[in-house]
Amino acid sequence: MTSSLANSIDSLNSVAMGEKKADLILKNCSLFSVYTREIISKIQIAITADRIAYVGPDASHSSGPKTAIIDVKEKYVSPGFADPHLHIDQFVLPSEFVKKALLCGVTSLFSDPIDIVSVAGHRGFQEFLKLGEDLPIRIFQVVPGGLPVDAKFSNSKFLSLSQEKSAVKHPHVLGLGEVFSWTKVTLRDPKTMKSLSAMLECDCIINGHTAGASEKKLNAYVSSGILSCHEPINFDQVLERLRLGMWVMIREGSIRRDLKEIIPRVLSHGTYLNRLMFCSDGLDPLDLVQFGHIDHCIRESINLGLKPIDAITMASKNNFDYYNMGKDLGGIAPGKLADILIFDDLKSFKPSKVFVGGKLVVSNGNIVTPIKKKIIPPWIKKTVKLKNFSKNDFLIKSKKKDVLANTIFMQTEIITKLGSAELPSKDGHVSASLDSDVWKVASFDRIHGTNRHAIGFLENFGADIGAFASTWNFHENDMIVIGSNDSDMAIASNHLIKNQGGLAVVKSGKVIASLPLQLAGIISTDSFEKVASNFEKINDTIVDSGCVFSRPHLIPLFLPFLALPAVRILSGGIIDVKKRSYISPIN
Repeated sequence: MTSSLANSIDSLNSVAMGEKKADLILKNCSLFSVYTREIISKIQIAITADRIAYVGPDASHSSGPKTAIIDVKEKYVSPGFADPHLHIDQFVLPSEFVKKALLCGVTSLFSDPIDIVSVAGHRGFQEFLKLGEDLPIRIFQVVPGGLPVDAKFSNSKFLSLSQEKSAVKHPHVLGLGEVFSWTKVTLRDPKTMKSLSAMLECDCIINGHTAGASEKKLNAYVSSGILSCHEPINFDQVLERLRLGMWVMIREGSIRRDLKEIIPRVLSHGTYLNRLMFCSDGLDPLDLVQFGHIDHCIRESINLGLKPIDAITMASKNNFDYYNMGKDLGGIAPGKLADILIFDDLKSFKPSKVFVGGKLVVSNGNIVTPIKKKIIPPWIKKTVKLKNFSKNDFLIKSKKKDVLANTIFMQTEIITKLGSAELPSKDGHVSASLDSDVWKVASFDRIHGTNRHAIGFLENFGADIGAFASTWNFHENDMIVIGSNDSDMAIASNHLIKNQGGLAVVKSGKVIASLPLQLAGIISTDSFEKVASNFEKINDTIVDSGCVFSRPHLIPLFLPFLALPAVRILSGGIIDVKKRSYISPIN
């Protein structure tokens, strides 16, 4: 339990004056001062309970017989890092993610649990809050601000206005998550505007998502009280947002990596750094192991010319200033919570020690505090509400001998366009064509038990497999199945139904790679290491079989995502996003 500053001032004051003794003193620190942009040598830090009482040249007056003293030996000391925007309702449980994030010096996570809400609604949001509690890291949450993506087509669950208002009363819920359908703001969608007003009345933060917005539309968005964005992919977009008073989170994660495009121009322009932060927007297990987390952003930025003290400030102080939490977190100073990192050098930025609230949680690359496994209620592991499939469930009927099919043409793993292909029809059914790289693609409502589904065609996948299926996607979480033959599509689907979620690859009637995601069909209850291994096998299996793309898991992840162009598939049908209309699979 975190102490409040209001209830700690007597104790802090007494320790600072030496009238009461500290619990812990760090001496001989080379301190990164994020408040003065300097590294100060031979500093001592006195800590009582979970807060800092004294920072200065000599803390001996606060030392007593029970005070623990650590000689840092002039190593570097900084505040803990924060990721101001990420989705941790992916891949692994928060308790598993934390084990890796702490090793990277990340002591605070600002989570937007949009997918757990899309599957399990308000009840799922409440359970996810519990999964983030009582861990040796600070997890702050926001109410998802992007659901439903488009009410005309979306199948996702979401929080009602009254549930949103209730949610922000929780001490760890800070406001509204990314409002990524910015047209809802510029067109003044009634529910969206009521949500924004309610958040502003409660003095809550509202996170933004302004991909594609500029000039008057961006002004309208910002004037609605939304003051951050993690979507700029170049410096011009960063500068436009900063000039309008926004805070910018420079994204460096598994979906996009934007530091190289932005940091050099920030430096050459001489831009103020006080409203710039790093964020991941989400990390897959392999990237987290290979690259790291916010520590990677620091290393990369320094390599691009940023001063270490500025990189540290962007990774710590600026985040808490944005979230109006600067009195408690973001720097090493009297009164602040004692989230402290110790580094051996300024190259790796991998901390040798990590303190959260004055407690040692990482030492020499090892977690040294217990992390309890959470109890997960059975109901949230039963969200794939589908009956077993047969190959007949994937038939597309046509009386014509040959048909002209509309296809979802994959330009990248994420971006699509409308394509077309001539396909044969036999016995009244249209088949996929592996030779022409035209696949069947199906989307099934697996959450509401409606039996609603859509089947169409997908082009430019290129893998020599029978089927690839997933229950996790942005932000509908239908079951998506891509296949070259109906039998393997049924086998892949039934495997996910049996596992109650995940990803599966099938060839010649056999499951050749599988990643179970048992919790809501989007999070695994397995260890981080097991999930990483299964995830790697999924991608490697598809890539090695000849897939056009290097990250094939992103294809079913984004196929239903209505916030991107141009053609998407949901359980309700195939959709032209720009025209907001349905497309028939066959002309």
